[in-house]
Parts: sequence; C-alpha cells; structure tokens
Amino acid sequence: MFIGVTYLVLSAFLFALATVFVKLITSGSDIPSIELSFIRFSFGFISVLAVTLWKKKSFRPGKRKYVYLRALFNTVAVIFFFMGVQYSNVSKANLLNMTYPVFVFLITPFMNDEKVSPRYFLYLVLSLCGIFMIVSPENSPKGFSSINGGDIFALISGITAGFAITSLREARKDNDSYIILIYLMGFGTLLNAVIVVPYFVMPHGINILYCFGVGFFSLLGQVFITIGYRYIDAAPGSLISASRILFAIILGIVFFSEPFTERMLMGTILISISLVGVTGIYSYLIKRFTPIYRSR
Repeated sequence: MFIGVTYLVLSAFLFALATVFVKLITSGSDIPSIELSFIRFSFGFISVLAVTLWKKKSFRPGKRKYVYLRALFNTVAVIFFFMGVQYSNVSKANLLNMTYPVFVFLITPFMNDEKVSPRYFLYLVLSLCGIFMIVSPENSPKGFSSINGGDIFALISGITAGFAITSLREARKDNDSYIILIYLMGFGTLLNAVIVVPYFVMPHGINILYCFGVGFFSLLGQVFITIGYRYIDAAPGSLISASRILFAIILGIVFFSEPFTERMLMGTILISISLVGVTGIYSYLIKRFTPIYRSR
C-alpha cells in the first residue's frame, strides 16, 4: 500500500505543478490556455502512440460508445480547467476542478444504472456551500455579477470531469487502459488543434521550457496515478489524489503569492469533507478494521 500511496501523492503533486507552468505562461505571454491544452494532449498522444506501436498492440476498442464519451468529456474538462487557471489562479482552479467526485453520483444512475445512497445529497450540499464561499465575491457591491469568470470555467471543468470519470468506469469494463488513453489523447489533440489554429502563438525563450513542463508533468502524473491504483483500493486512492488541492494551494502561494482567505479556508474544508464522504473512505475503514475489533 505504501508504494501506491507514494505514486498517488507524486501524481497529485505533478498535476498541480503542471498548472503552475500553465499560469506562468498565460500570465507572462500572449499564449492562450487552449494552446497549452493542445500541447498537453499532443505530448500525451505521441508518447502513448509510440508505446502502443512498440508493443504492437491493437488499436481496436471494445464497446466504443464510452471510449468516445470519455475522450470527449475529458477533453472539454481539460480545456475549461486550463482556462480556469488562466483567468483565475492555481489554487482556486485546482480546488474547483477537484469537486468532480461529488458530481459523479448525480450522473451515475443515468450512465451506469447504479443506485445512489441518499447521504450523497448531503455531500453535494456541503460541496455547493464550499463552492459558494470560494467563488462568491467577498464584500462586493456588485454581488454575483463580479464573480471571476475563471472560477466558473474551473467549476465547469469539475462538472464535466464527473461525466468523464463516469464514462471511464464503463469504458474500462471492455477496454485496456492504453486503448482508452490513446483515443483520449488522439481526440484531445485533434479537437484542440482545430480550436487553437486562430489563436496559436509561437512560444519563445523560457516559454518553450514551460510548455514542455506542461506536457511532461501532466503525462508523468497520468502515468503515476495509473501505476498507483495497482497497489491501493479506490476509496483511499481517491482521497489521496485529492491532496492535489493542498499542493495547489501551497504552490499558488509560493509562486504567485495567491491569497488564501478565511472564506477560501472554510470552502476548502467543506469541499474536503464532501470528498471524504463521496470517496467512500468511511465505509472502507469500517470494512477494513471491523474484523480486527471483532477478533479482539
């Protein structure tokens, strides 16, 4: 289990680190976030394609519907997530994006035919209260009209990621991970390429290195999270992956002096409580340790 925890913590840190490079680029140049999304997907597509060809694996998916849906929703989620980082900040964008587990249970009955416990609605309410505290402007006379658009983009990315995760759960029933990844990266590269054409800006100087950081650390984070789940159960694994929130807050403060107000702290706590509940860690701990107590 220690190996799994190590890989998942590293993946959470790398995903948060990649967003630091996104912010460095978009705040210091004319390069738009959609271009960085294109770089992320193309970097991943070339890498996964090379490994697939080297191992001479088939490119034919099983049931295609959910493979395609996974590719579509994940691509849209990443686009909005990077837009959130560009127009808001690293800590808020990661925090709002990580709300996706709370939205999964709303989608699951329609895509997976799974029953949902009523207690999940409590977690949804807690999460929505946390979101309100984070995105609502503090002491602003304009009220909701002054909400940062980047926060809305980040929240949309979290909701869309909920659809992506639900599609992934179905896609993995009939497909290997590499199949899902290659269609995801391929579709993401194609869609982003079409969108980015009118806005493409050639990177220069240090931004070339930063662009490489976006692609490399995003890919490495994906590799580590895939390896990590081989050694750890889904419930604690999901909770550990949520440590990206903490890393993002720390990195945002260190690199950009991002503010972390009392409202953000309360919102973070409420969202974290809901994430703990939704990931099923309570049930996991009861099942894991109850036999020990009974044996005593």
